[in-house]
Amino acid sequence: MELLGIDVGGSGIKGALVNAETGEMLTERFRIPTPKSRKPDEMAEVIKQIADHFKYHGPIGCGFPTIVKNGVCKSPGNLHKSWMGVNIDELLTRVTGREVTVLNDADAAGYASMNYGVGKDKQGLVVMITIGTGLGSGAFFNGQLIPNFELGQIPYKDYKKIELWAAASAKEREGLSYEKWGKRFNKFLRYVELIIAPDLIIVGGGTSKKWKEFQHLIDVETDVVKAELMNHAGIIGAAIGCLREHHHGHLS
Repeated sequence: MELLGIDVGGSGIKGALVNAETGEMLTERFRIPTPKSRKPDEMAEVIKQIADHFKYHGPIGCGFPTIVKNGVCKSPGNLHKSWMGVNIDELLTRVTGREVTVLNDADAAGYASMNYGVGKDKQGLVVMITIGTGLGSGAFFNGQLIPNFELGQIPYKDYKKIELWAAASAKEREGLSYEKWGKRFNKFLRYVELIIAPDLIIVGGGTSKKWKEFQHLIDVETDVVKAELMNHAGIIGAAIGCLREHHHGHLS
């Protein structure tokens, strides 16, 4: 079964057709820059352009960089504040003319890993941490998604949220070495361990490609492994998430 997966980011919106059984991408990734305004109507239009590009008319799974509850945006994340309270499912379904199921982007990346990657068949509490502009997190208990685990929002020292101190954007902003930044990321993982005591932590997102540069700084007790699907996890996970959410009904 072919599904269109779309991964919405602050800088680019990417899509590809995915084989729902194997998790393989069947096409090249097609990317359009995220509109500068980051407003709902302009972004919805880009998502329509991606579906049109693939001449695709079936259901679409869409990973979105905000808190999404029953299809509604509960916090605008790094997007425009006018997203707050928008029913993203309804907006995208109306604009694209296809049925769209939206889930948080870190939850989507987690789906990819849990279905086709290192998280496959793992029981207990598994947490996927994606390192990018922010620190995204997706949590699964015995393979079932627990939506909107926003661990990057934990307040820390003088920071409103720890992701401002420990995400890849902080590394770039302050010109930190992997050595210095890795210690911050490890501190974040210690808080995650303290608060939710997961059985496994999977590290994904752009910065996970440099895992070897900071792996030696990670000293938490929980097993920490690197995700394997890299850049395409968001697309693949959005497609499979669309399938899962339909089967289980929306998880609140």
